[in-house]
Parts: sequence; C-alpha cells; structure tokens
Amino acid sequence: MVSLICTLHDHRDDVNWCVFSASLLATCSADKTIRVYSTRDFSELPFSPLSGHGYVVHCCSFSPCGQYLASCSTDATTVIWLMDSGEIEAVLEHPGRSPVRVCAFSPDSVHLVSGASDGTLALWDFTTRSLLRTGGVTDSTLVACSFSPCGQLFVSGSTYGDLRVWNLELRQLHAEKNAHDLGVTCCQFAPQMQKGSGGNVTEFRLASCGQDSLLKIWSISHMPSTGCKMQLLRTLTGQTAPVLSCCFSADGQMLVSGSVDKSITVYEASQGTLLYTLSQHERYVTACAFSPTAPLIATGSMDKSVNVWRVEDGCSTLEAKFLPGEEEASSAGRREGEKMAGHSRLMASDWLEDDVSSWLREEGLDVLVDVFKANNIDGLELLALNKDILVTDLKIESVGLRGKLIRKIEELKMESMCTGVPDEYLCPITHELMRDPVIAADGYSYECEAIQSWIRTKNRSSPMTNLPLQTTLLTPNHTLKMAISRWKTSH
Repeated sequence: MVSLICTLHDHRDDVNWCVFSASLLATCSADKTIRVYSTRDFSELPFSPLSGHGYVVHCCSFSPCGQYLASCSTDATTVIWLMDSGEIEAVLEHPGRSPVRVCAFSPDSVHLVSGASDGTLALWDFTTRSLLRTGGVTDSTLVACSFSPCGQLFVSGSTYGDLRVWNLELRQLHAEKNAHDLGVTCCQFAPQMQKGSGGNVTEFRLASCGQDSLLKIWSISHMPSTGCKMQLLRTLTGQTAPVLSCCFSADGQMLVSGSVDKSITVYEASQGTLLYTLSQHERYVTACAFSPTAPLIATGSMDKSVNVWRVEDGCSTLEAKFLPGEEEASSAGRREGEKMAGHSRLMASDWLEDDVSSWLREEGLDVLVDVFKANNIDGLELLALNKDILVTDLKIESVGLRGKLIRKIEELKMESMCTGVPDEYLCPITHELMRDPVIAADGYSYECEAIQSWIRTKNRSSPMTNLPLQTTLLTPNHTLKMAISRWKTSH
C-alpha cells in the first residue's frame, strides 16, 4: 500500500525535478528556484528557496554525502550549493553557454557531469570544481544522465531517442540507437552491480523512459578490454502517455515512474510487476524520486505541487527492529515450515532446535543430536559453530566427527547460493541471506554486522568498489528487509 502523507505547494511554476538525500528533499522549478525540505517533517529549511539562477531550473542532484546540491538551468550554469547554509559554493559555466538540462554526481563525489541542449557533455572534477573534458553528440538535446554504481561509467539520453554509455575519458563505449521512439526523457542506474560469470565482467541495470510511453529496464555488461554490451530486459507498459521520469529505490527492488497521463506507477523491478498506480496530480507528472533512507517517494508535477508518498508495506517507523507485520510473517513462515517437515521449508538461519536435530539425522550425525539439544543449538548458532567451539564448549573430541560437521555446515552456508535465493538478498561480504540489511555510502546493501566489522578492519574501503567510503553512516534498508521477509515466507 502507498499513501499520500503530504503535498508541498511552494513552487509558483512547473516542478521539473525532485531528489532526496539522507535527510533532505530538494525540488526545482520553472520558477527559477530550488526548494529544500527536511524529511523529518517536510518543513522548508530556513535558507530555502535557493535563488541563484536566471532562468528555468531543470535538474538538481545531491552529492552522495549530502553536503552539496548541484542545480542546472537554462542560464547555462550548474550551481553548487552548500546544504548547511544554502550559500552558493561554486558556479560552473557550461562550455558554449548552452542551456544545461541535466546534471549528476558520481557515487564517490569525485566527478560531476552536466548535459546541455546543444548535445554537449561536460565532465567536471568536483574536488577542484574544474572542467576535465567535454564531449557529446550532435543535433540533439541531452536530457538524461546517470552514473553507474562504480562511478567509472555514465549513460546519457537524448531527445533523439538514443542511450549512450561513456567512460570517464568521455569515450563512447556503446550507443543504443532508438532506445525510445521520439526521445528519451530520463534514465537511472539501479544502485547495485554484480560481477558476471566471466569474473572481470561487471553488470548493471538501467531504467529509461521516453516519449513512446514506455519504461524499459536494460542490462549493461562492462568488460574493460572489450567495452560494453547493452540488452533490453523488460518493457513496462503501465502508462498510456509519455513517461517523463523514473527512479529505482535504494535497494533496487522497486521502480517508480511519472507520466503525461498524470499517473505514477510503482513496479517490482526484477520481474516488472505493476504494484501500484497512483493518481493525485492534476497535470503531467514530471519528476519522481525514492528516499535512500526511508520508505518514501516524492513526485513533482506541472500542477506546481510536490507529493510525498509513504510505501506502507509494513513500514511505520524507521527505528523498528522488525517492521509491523514482518515479525508475524516470519513467525507464520516458521510455523508453516514446522508443518512441512521442519527445516526443509526454511532458511538455516531460521531453524529451531528441532530443525537442527532433523538436519543432523539426515546428514548421518545422529550421535550429536543429544549434545546439540543439551546446548540449545538453533539455526543461527549452528551456522556460527567453529572448531574451537566444538572442542571447548561442546566437548566433541573426535577429530573425524568435528571435521565432518564443519564440512556439512560449510555446505549448508553455500546452499543459499544455489537454491534460487536472489543475489540481491545475499550479503556481498558473507554471501548469506541478510537479516538486518543496511545501505553503506557506496550505495550497496550489506548485513549490518558484516559491514560494521569490515569498516573497522578495512580502512573504510568499499567491499564492492575498493574505493574509500565517504562516510561510515549505515542506513537501515527496510524495503530490502521486507522483500527478504516476503521471499522467506513464500519459500
């Protein structure tokens, strides 16, 4: 369920873009201003509105750490704002003085890219606020741009209808001609990436939408030695007029889009299942965004309003250890499993003591059943066993028996990798199903305890990109936690 929680009526003209940081919501408009709100209560900040552009503001983008906001305008500039004061920190003039239609930060905050009406791209070194290089396309207006999660690639979309993949040298790696008939309107990478079967291939998902009334999900495979390959995965047809904006949720599980038909659609991203259709705006829906830290969606429209929606799927408070309904679902799933031969219907981490006993008997380890029962070993404790515990605490003296048990436990841990568990539900560090997923500064989700341990011992580098983490802030990923809970109860 999705419910409308507030409507913001502060802009005096069309709302062109909206974007969340961890604690703020920014919107920009044809009224030449940017407005900034606290996501705590959606009150406007004291320094808002931001007035520094001379013409229409088309796009705005938060830096990953949330300290800066970039906005771009028909006045041919990209302005950098400080989010602690609302002051202008820098003004980046686009080469050729063409109207700037889109801007985007790289995930590591090192780069900023801007795209203009004359088809030019400007890649900026954000650390020095200096222009690195320019490139682009001819005879087309660039209206969409998104960096890949690794920060080494970005995709641009144009009114000509093509999607193009670029590296940081502004070398074009791939061109998907006629990706959208009559023109692309928006594109965004999913926050996650994964290594392909070849080991040195990195795979991404990209959403794009256009004047053809379609929302598309693409797979982009990147191999440094051979370039990029782009493949259409799904075409979503839930709207009846041009689709103007799209955005993935922070966990990549949901995808939202806004359309000229005044509707907002929310999809389950992996299968493309339409979950919700929302109708509240009176004119075209031009912008949409997911919050990275809360189950919230913001949508902007030509009716001059911004609506904020809450995705209710059991999510009532950010602080809850279990989301409402989630605990019941988990226990219901457990009862279901108990009726159906115990552990065979559950993940090992959810096993009760009796499930562990059943597993021991199936593996020919009957001699250990009484020992495990006496020590109240359930699924979580089983997975945590090691040789020291077996010797010191459980007093298992047989070397052969200890070795066999350890091997069986390791096999059990790996089962999730080959029994249909979606990759996005597995922690990239432990490769086990996540119980308490959190989002790190690199945009990836990890098991909370695992990433905390990693940060303490790995000098704050990202486990996925090996780049420094800009912050050690970890945000609960409630959407992913709900998805895992639903998956567990249905398997």
